[in-house]
Amino acid sequence: MASNESIQDQLKDMNRRFSALAKAAPGPMGAFRSLMGEASRRGALSAATKELIAVAIAVHQGCADCILFHVANAASHGASREELVEVLAVALEMGGGPSAVYASRALEAFDALAAPKP
Repeated sequence: MASNESIQDQLKDMNRRFSALAKAAPGPMGAFRSLMGEASRRGALSAATKELIAVAIAVHQGCADCILFHVANAASHGASREELVEVLAVALEMGGGPSAVYASRALEAFDALAAPKP
């Protein structure tokens, strides 16, 4: 996310790369997509909560594209900025300084995706 591209363009690029890999490796990526669908399906936890958990893990792992993907999904499932901030605080607790860098990226992505379209 350290790019001159907008968050929206970065998300499009990430989805394009993901789709290209799915086309090149349909079996493994199909299985992975199925796993993602099952893992994020509403159950005892809401889909938004599960996506926020994924954001926290992505922040801790330092995966910029994962952060962008799961922030977008969390927002689309109705997660609030306040919920995201609380999840980011837990990621900071567990990951310290490096997580602070990626947590700030997650917040930036959420704010950009939630911003009114011009």
